[in-house]
Amino acid sequence: MDVELHQEGAVTVCHVDGNLEYMTVSLFRSTVAQLPADRHVVFDLSGTTFIDSAGIGALIGAIRRVREMGLSTVVCGLRPSVYRVLNLVGLPRVVQVAEDVGAAQELLSAPVTA
Repeated sequence: MDVELHQEGAVTVCHVDGNLEYMTVSLFRSTVAQLPADRHVVFDLSGTTFIDSAGIGALIGAIRRVREMGLSTVVCGLRPSVYRVLNLVGLPRVVQVAEDVGAAQELLSAPVTA
């Protein structure tokens, strides 16, 4: 698995390539610990082919960490098999899900309406 952080527009993109599972969550967590505290985050899972319960927990923990910094986050690029798993655990009720990084950036830059 490979996890990369890069700036894209006004957000930090955390791109995960490979399986997000028990054997790889430590790399994901250590990368997420490096997220800047002043930019919204997009978790791009377009390269993620499999996610297990440890990966789900790490992803939810990362989302929580971003929110605790007062920032917003969007998950994007979900393959159908990964989407089915995340949908089963209710992730779309917890965080916005977008088709790709561009759509995620639009969601993060949209004005908040009450």
